Amino acid sequence: MNRLAVLLGHRMRRDRVQLALWIVGTAALALMATTAVADTFGDRAERESILRLTILAPAILVFRGTPNGAGEGEFAMFLILAFLALLAGLMSTFLAVRHTRGDEEQGRAELVEATPAGRTLPTAATVVHGVLANALLGIAVALGFAVSGLPADGSAVAGAAVAATGLAFFAIGLVAAQVFRTSRGANGFSVAIVLAAYLVRGLGDALGTASEDGLTRTAAWPSWLSPIGWAQRTEPFAANDLAPLLLSVGVAALLVGLVFAFQAARDSGASILPDAQGRSHAGPLLGSAIGLAWRLNAGAILAWAVGATVFGVLATTMSPLVDEIGSDAPAIAETLRRFAGETASFEEAFVTTFFTMVGILAAAAALQAVMRARLEEAHGTAEPVLAAPVARERWLGGYAAVATIAAAVVVGLSAVGAVVGAQSTDDPGATTELALRAAVAQLPAALVYLGAVLLLFVLAPRLVIPLGWALLALGAFFGVFGELLGIPEWMHELSPFAHVPVPVGGDVDWTGGSWLLAIAVGLVAASVVGMRRRELVTEG
Repeated sequence: MNRLAVLLGHRMRRDRVQLALWIVGTAALALMATTAVADTFGDRAERESILRLTILAPAILVFRGTPNGAGEGEFAMFLILAFLALLAGLMSTFLAVRHTRGDEEQGRAELVEATPAGRTLPTAATVVHGVLANALLGIAVALGFAVSGLPADGSAVAGAAVAATGLAFFAIGLVAAQVFRTSRGANGFSVAIVLAAYLVRGLGDALGTASEDGLTRTAAWPSWLSPIGWAQRTEPFAANDLAPLLLSVGVAALLVGLVFAFQAARDSGASILPDAQGRSHAGPLLGSAIGLAWRLNAGAILAWAVGATVFGVLATTMSPLVDEIGSDAPAIAETLRRFAGETASFEEAFVTTFFTMVGILAAAAALQAVMRARLEEAHGTAEPVLAAPVARERWLGGYAAVATIAAAVVVGLSAVGAVVGAQSTDDPGATTELALRAAVAQLPAALVYLGAVLLLFVLAPRLVIPLGWALLALGAFFGVFGELLGIPEWMHELSPFAHVPVPVGGDVDWTGGSWLLAIAVGLVAASVVGMRRRELVTEG
């Protein structure tokens, strides 16, 4: 027991900052969302009209949740519960992989296994650590809802739903760490599962059956395939039913047992899936630093681009509904115009808001390319490249170029999706022009994030991964969700997404985009030049 306590304490010490950010940030989001419901949607009739719009546009439910009534608590769950569960899943899978496959990859696990702790006790300590982390997350979320004035019982159910969802995904992350040879592969698979669960839950909500008054919706069978769907079926502040969470707990227990069975059957450092055999001779693409960077990032770029294409299609196919949405829910129209500009029409504000989500995906694709450079450096695989006649600034410049291409590909394919979707509208030409302008406007904001993270990579390489994603998350929250949740204007202005050009009446003011582009170029140039004098940092 003493050895377990030592290992557990070590994990808590390593994660004290990251977990604090995850837990406090998620709880703060719960509090702000609930406060915004009272401030922005305080009128029950307004909330009812918004919920009834989901009958006309069920695709909205992909990005929201299951409607369970127009009370403040039920409406807050409609807005935020699925997103909180998504954050819990990401936090938990990263934690699981970091302390299992990540430690094996870095050689830490082998050192611990050589002590009396053996192979089983470190995994047991990781399981206890994951359970405690999700319990703290659930308590923090429940307090966030309760402090805002919502009933304590519903708040507790919401917190339990988030914690149970995180626990299920934590177990999935543990299994992925057994199956894949690298932490990158395990993290990529785990994140894909979390995002797929979110989308499957959304599909179940969109295909569900609405009540006669349009205020509630019974999710269809696909939601039973998702831990996030199980969390929503607890219906906090309505039914307060904890029974669906038994599925999350049961799946977590089953998968943890499977993890111990896998670990007993494989060698330390090995994986269930064998390493893929590479080609005996490299192709011409790998003859340059930029070609290698592209080869390492192509799969991730494709994944982000597919998601952006879906957003592009939805942005234009849903635009015929904007007049009904604007007339039935004036609060939504007013909020979107605050985001896009008071002079923008509701359709322009609607499409711009959708493409801001594309901008976030483009920034994420660019950031991930830079993160890959950091992983190559930390794992020591960048050293053989730099031992060849490849200067450090040229090496980093290759990743910067690939990241720029990644952002452009994501934005470009979203525009293609928008053009396809626009063919179903009454005026395909006008809708296409509006969508293309809104898509191109997102590129400067995405490149600002690229420049900022490149500079972080040069100045603080050990912190670039957590700080890079934190910057994007804050920018997305302040720039997109902040206006919807009623945050102060000065906080909204901190985000590059608040300054993207907005199409208004066929014209676009590119002043903000020009400044963003200039800032991005300056940051990228400073980063590449600064790389000349920086030593490689191989420690994680």
